[in-house]
Amino acid sequence: MADFVFDISCSDEIRKICPQYKGKALLASVVNTAYSEELWTEIATASERYCSDFTVDTIKEWKPIQATREAYKRCGKDPSRYRPSAESLCRRLLRGLSLYQVDTLVDLINLLSFTTGYSIGGFDADKIVGNKLVLGIGQAGEPYEGIGRGVLNIEGLPVYRDAVGGIGTPTSDHERTKLSVETHRLLVIINAYDGDENSLNEATERLRELLVRYAHAENISEYMIE
Repeated sequence: MADFVFDISCSDEIRKICPQYKGKALLASVVNTAYSEELWTEIATASERYCSDFTVDTIKEWKPIQATREAYKRCGKDPSRYRPSAESLCRRLLRGLSLYQVDTLVDLINLLSFTTGYSIGGFDADKIVGNKLVLGIGQAGEPYEGIGRGVLNIEGLPVYRDAVGGIGTPTSDHERTKLSVETHRLLVIINAYDGDENSLNEATERLRELLVRYAHAENISEYMIE
């Protein structure tokens, strides 16, 4: 695992307009599966609890979602047209719809996202080109294919780029680095635009627990992104 290392940083352009941003990256060796009944029992329980605590109107006021929406505005994107993924998941639940079932890694990341309010990127580490990722702002005409969304206009969206181009935004990650049941090396980035380091650390610890329980995670390492 000595080569399983990434240099992940926040660009000056993001730091200037979102000075409170903090992120955590977690790297791990994992075993993915198509479906976990135990995980979906946990998702169902958490979904029911979530729907009793929030409404479609109140989620915009939830600190982590509110901060991500504000980051979109500062970067030049309308968060009501290009919703952060955490908000989209929350709205889906509050409309009485269940989460999409994809695979165990994606499903547990979605669980963490709607219970924390943080938009979380999950990537197959073996598909990332180079070992450096930088969080910047999407440019006009920048090519990007969102997972299940086709071509996505990422101008004005916060975006993580590798040596080839964008791989992750809070709205959608890129098809090129998406997770699959063949994924064995995982990179997860939790984006805390509210800058709440305590909540970020709690989310990271919860992610670690979920990965060990449902994806047999080993060789886990964490990195703070500031």
